[in-house]
Amino acid sequence: MINILSQFMKEHFDNLTLKPPLFYLWKYGIRFEISIPRVEHEDKSNLQQIEERINSIFNKVFNDGDEMLLITDIHCERNDSFLQKRPTKVYQKYIKDKELRLKLKYRMLPSVFLEDDEDYEEMVTHRFVLPCKKSDIRNKPLLTAISYEDFPHPSQILKGFPRNGIDIYFVNVTKKMIYHLYDDRGCDVIASNKEDLRSLYEDLNDWILDYDREQIDQLFK
Repeated sequence: MINILSQFMKEHFDNLTLKPPLFYLWKYGIRFEISIPRVEHEDKSNLQQIEERINSIFNKVFNDGDEMLLITDIHCERNDSFLQKRPTKVYQKYIKDKELRLKLKYRMLPSVFLEDDEDYEEMVTHRFVLPCKKSDIRNKPLLTAISYEDFPHPSQILKGFPRNGIDIYFVNVTKKMIYHLYDDRGCDVIASNKEDLRSLYEDLNDWILDYDREQIDQLFK
């Protein structure tokens, strides 16, 4: 199954390494602002905006029948075997079908950030991949959990491990698109084909991160 992901990235994303920040690593992408800047995370209006945006973007990227890969990466030290099993909780909690969970595949990789910084030599990336469909995932609570990952909350996946990182990717195999909610601040959506992003650009234009708006506007001229 890991090979399916590798083949998918090779065929449709020019062998792009799956790692953040996807928006800056690929030619066709949109970066959305999710939370309200300079507002406390727990502010009611902020939580409402986060919920609306993460779910609206997700529902525009994924249709019920689309083939997907749900990918969880844990970035930690090589000798930290406990965290190797931590992502399985993502699938136990947010995948509805127990039988489907049996298809979960795992591989330990050299840190996906290694080429960026030699400090990552002692780090690894534990990667879990599950083929599924949108209807198989409790996507709303999972997206909420991702948005809370940097804050004390019962849904935190890496609770008690602030030095380690987690990335969860929703790969739309059918549409050749990838959705990555990197934290409560923002969300990247990239696509193999620029035109597959156009409806997102037009319908959710007000949500585009202003810092990157000029670059995104140029893409769709």
